[in-house]
Amino acid sequence: MRYDTPSLERWSSRAYDGSFGYVSTQGAPLVDLLDPRPGERVLDLGCGTGVLTAQIAARGAEVLGIDGSPAMIEKALAQHPGIDFIVGDGHDFTVVQGYDAVFSNAALHWMSRDPATVIANVREALVPGGRFVAEMGGAGNCAELTAAMLTAWREYGLREPDLPWYFPTPAEYARRLEQEGFVVRLLEYFDRPTPLDECPGGAADWVRMFASSVIEGLPPEVVAPLLGRVNELAAPALRRETGWMADYVRLRFAAVRR
Repeated sequence: MRYDTPSLERWSSRAYDGSFGYVSTQGAPLVDLLDPRPGERVLDLGCGTGVLTAQIAARGAEVLGIDGSPAMIEKALAQHPGIDFIVGDGHDFTVVQGYDAVFSNAALHWMSRDPATVIANVREALVPGGRFVAEMGGAGNCAELTAAMLTAWREYGLREPDLPWYFPTPAEYARRLEQEGFVVRLLEYFDRPTPLDECPGGAADWVRMFASSVIEGLPPEVVAPLLGRVNELAAPALRRETGWMADYVRLRFAAVRR
């Protein structure tokens, strides 16, 4: 089972925890929103290397981590013995016994093939009254980064790339949740500019990590100058004296299964 994003399978678990460790660090307040309790059953959908899964388990919950990347799951199992992790896809996972909560951080926007099916699967995984607590990219996420990419592709005479993400508006995602049988209790939509402290190559490093599918198949001699041009285009908006920033916009919510 896999997510639909080719680049996800090529992520380096070492880079994820190192250069892009903010993915887990920024998710810490989300664990507080989940407020896992001893004895609860929690499913962490898109768990990565299991950093937040372990935080949930440390609060006494029985937790299962699911991710579409075998490399991520392999590292999660090695780093967090005693916690269950499996490779799985948000579009078609099922569970035998219902969970009290489903948690997801920085993963739902990768499940772009059919977001309604993902939400429906989450609902089926929950007991009645179970909660769905998550944070994902929202509309406008990475707008400057994306604009720089699209402009660079046009300048090089390349076909516009298929971007691998789903960044909904708050209204759109609230509607999807309600249509799939949830009551939305909390929904927050906010800017979160994020330093890319470990990205010496700036926006180019970000593209290689989070959008590698768009450079697959390009002539090798084109990739470096193309990404160099992405940096030039993105720099006025995203480069500071202190380093590069990612123009993140987040959608955070808590919903309850009817």
